[in-house]
Amino acid sequence: MFIQDFLNYIEFERRYSVHTISSYTRDLDQFSEYIRDTFQIENAKEIDFVFIRSWIALLMEEGNSPRTVNRKISTLKSYFRYLLKVGKIEDNPVLKITGPKVRKKLPVFIEEKSMDLLLAEFVNPKSFEEARDLLVVELFYATGIRRAELIGLKLSDVNIESRLIKVLGKRNKERLVPLHYSLLPLIEIYLNFKQNTFSTHFQESYFFLTIKGKKMYPKLVYRIVNKYLSRVSTQKKKSPHVLRHTFATHMLNHGADLNAVKELLGHANLAATQIYTHNTIEKLKDIYKLAHPKA
Repeated sequence: MFIQDFLNYIEFERRYSVHTISSYTRDLDQFSEYIRDTFQIENAKEIDFVFIRSWIALLMEEGNSPRTVNRKISTLKSYFRYLLKVGKIEDNPVLKITGPKVRKKLPVFIEEKSMDLLLAEFVNPKSFEEARDLLVVELFYATGIRRAELIGLKLSDVNIESRLIKVLGKRNKERLVPLHYSLLPLIEIYLNFKQNTFSTHFQESYFFLTIKGKKMYPKLVYRIVNKYLSRVSTQKKKSPHVLRHTFATHMLNHGADLNAVKELLGHANLAATQIYTHNTIEKLKDIYKLAHPKA
């Protein structure tokens, strides 16, 4: 079925993330197992859209959410596009497939007054670990970068003089994101703690380190954000991505241009950024109800 060839292609040529490759691998293993067991098919050329449609029906019967099913369909689209490109198939069977409708969810974000309350506590860190944790939360909220982007930041990527950080985003695309001047004192404090805590060897490595001088890892970053957001929010989701949503929502609420927010977030297209306008519209509705005499 040329699945391994496709996985090598997205890893080495397209430079997909480890998380995406892992997800594609699971989806394709599940699909190929179904095709073999149900239709005794081993050759990708023999796969018809009817077979794919029956797999989708099974996924829905098993209780998979429309979002999950659509993600698996997206995997198949990429896979069969690759097979068509390299001449392994003559027709793309996924072209006739439509996924189930997904109910759009508004991005979860933290209210401005709650963020103000939280950030007001961020004064006089007394250790490397405390300074690092405070800066992690501040940087997420001030820049809207992704967790993987924060973990991958190098010391050379942070330019204090220019108040810019160089971010390596999805598909190895670089972008520059401004730093608010209010972040600079905390950055200086953190770097001083870092210099006094670790040897010179670590000063040329990653910007954020664990207490053992190693590269930060996703679960640690999540725990840091969850700990601080728990102080001001009772909502279930308290992840780094919530701070990314918060950044985008607050920017748009204060009149930022949608295209500018798209560039800051590193989105490939405007549609991904437009989900944040829903929250802005809801806020406008609330203001309208309070302010208009006929509302």
